[in-house]
Amino acid sequence: MLKKLLMGTAAVALSAGAAQAQISGDTVKIGVLTDKSSLYADVAGEGSVVAAQLAVEEFGGKAAGKPVQVISADHQNKADISSNIARQWFDTEGVDAIADLVTSSTALAVQEVARDKAKVTLISGAATSRLTGDACSPTGFHWAYDTYALAVGTGRAVVRNGGKSWFFLTADYAFGHSLEADVTREVKALGGEVKGSVRHPLNSSDFSSYLLQAQGSGAQVIGLANAGTDTTNSIKQAAEFGITQAGQSLAGLLLFISDVDALGLQTAQNLVLTTGFYWDLDDETRAWSAKYEKKTGRKPTMVQAGVYSSVLHYLKAVDAAGTDDGLKVANKMKELPVKDMFAKNAKLLPNGRLAHDMYLARVKQPAQSKGRWDYYDIVSTIPAEEAYQKPEASGCPFTKK
Repeated sequence: MLKKLLMGTAAVALSAGAAQAQISGDTVKIGVLTDKSSLYADVAGEGSVVAAQLAVEEFGGKAAGKPVQVISADHQNKADISSNIARQWFDTEGVDAIADLVTSSTALAVQEVARDKAKVTLISGAATSRLTGDACSPTGFHWAYDTYALAVGTGRAVVRNGGKSWFFLTADYAFGHSLEADVTREVKALGGEVKGSVRHPLNSSDFSSYLLQAQGSGAQVIGLANAGTDTTNSIKQAAEFGITQAGQSLAGLLLFISDVDALGLQTAQNLVLTTGFYWDLDDETRAWSAKYEKKTGRKPTMVQAGVYSSVLHYLKAVDAAGTDDGLKVANKMKELPVKDMFAKNAKLLPNGRLAHDMYLARVKQPAQSKGRWDYYDIVSTIPAEEAYQKPEASGCPFTKK
């Protein structure tokens, strides 16, 4: 009897040891790979690191009984640097998942590395819809927004409001190309026309020649298919040229609350934008944003809020699966419901796209604002099922029927 009891105890101990061994390196390690020093530093940057840390703190600092660690690096918006950091993190530093990945070119590069190594990517900062389309991954997730949703939101709204002819000023890399293509589809579907486009290098400072081409096109709408300081510089310089005063309008196709803060309401007023998050939506968003602001001195962008949500859901999946194995965690993420202060009416689709409600917003006039960060009027909610492309139409190979 004693022998059987001892054998049973040993078996339980071995079983417990085996369960614990499912977490590689005895630590769940999340890398935040972001832009810390260039045009997207305010959109993502150190704020995304703080957002990931808040998710870990909220979850109790452990997953599957093991401590959670957050590390970070600056990818400098370069695909080769991003993929090299990702390989080092996965191969030698025990990183289980990489979050944020602002800049579409870096996200595409890292997702390819992660797919080959069966590691999880939690992408909030990048926009290209290719991430859940032809470049999708069984372990890849696209969280906060994408170019398809931006086109459905801002593109449709501007055309329906009379902006039928367009000219695009486009960032010359994967994000800009995707955004221009997705908005072009919406414009033409609604009977509008595209009179042309011009592409500019990432992180440009002088937009004069591009804006003159847009002005010369005679298009009613100049679509800004760029982001970060590229967008704010475009808007500032368009004002200097008197473009809007002459009758053309600007469509900021990807505008963040940090951009509006940088521009000021006098310049940004009445701009229409699409966002996946606003700090003043409800009691939940206000409470979380207050915690975030206490640590950073700023309200969060939708990228930073998306980083928090994606990391929190990842930790729930690790805990439920009892492992940090990438494929097993990814499958568990798709099984579990997604519900937090960011994810409203949310569902993870088979291609890794988080479909959630998006919001069409208009930037307030200075007299309407109660103070810093009180910048948006929410015009309408775009339901998740309308905002995002169906997986079977996305071009993702493993969702084709």
